[in-house]
Amino acid sequence: MANQAPVAWVTGGTGGIGTAICRSLADAGYLVVAGYRNPDKAKTWLETQHADGYNNIELSGVDLADHNACLQGAQDIHDKYGPISVLVNCAGITRDGTMKKMSYEQWYEVLDTNLNSVFNTCRSVIEMMLEHGYGRIINISSINGRKGQFGQVNYAAAKAGMHGLTMSLAQETATKGITVNTVSPGYIATDMIMNIPEKVREAIRETIPVKRYGTPEEIGRLVTFLADKESGFITGANIDINGGQFMG
Repeated sequence: MANQAPVAWVTGGTGGIGTAICRSLADAGYLVVAGYRNPDKAKTWLETQHADGYNNIELSGVDLADHNACLQGAQDIHDKYGPISVLVNCAGITRDGTMKKMSYEQWYEVLDTNLNSVFNTCRSVIEMMLEHGYGRIINISSINGRKGQFGQVNYAAAKAGMHGLTMSLAQETATKGITVNTVSPGYIATDMIMNIPEKVREAIRETIPVKRYGTPEEIGRLVTFLADKESGFITGANIDINGGQFMG
């Protein structure tokens, strides 16, 4: 497939926040390759994007916990669409439980999907970005990686670890035309949040200083800003987008 547009790889691209990121990048002129976990869901999702006019969005199914699969997936994207200019690590899962009750499987599944995947994808694209002297890597963390959360030692550890990787990789690539940044969303009005019972949802909303949930589109706009060529002086940063719920 011939492609002249810059290529953006968005892991977790078929989720609520991921979809908004994919659409925002597509609106900005990128050829977007969205990662997914469920092939059937992804096929339906892609049909919806194309029906809505987003014909510059495609799919790539890669096991993000598998290092070799990520290497091959990145190479396949390169060969089909061109070099990857932007990598957005948005894939994530939760397997909540208190430390006393958390199983090894709950710990490792979250670390593999939410943190080890970030190493795997960054390692898979870094050489082609260095070769081309340009790249934008944006890691989607969480407010809970900043402040912790009861019952989420696995999730909070993984999300905090993402920013440690961001800061270190940003230093390694600062003179190479590559920026690396973290975005830490608070409570965003995705299906997951909106399916919470209304009473609980309202109680959460009251803890947010701006008194509303964020929108996936707000995350998409921030990611697209960081992905822009003109944002090259921002690197190693964590940008909170949480309505003032956590400041630090």
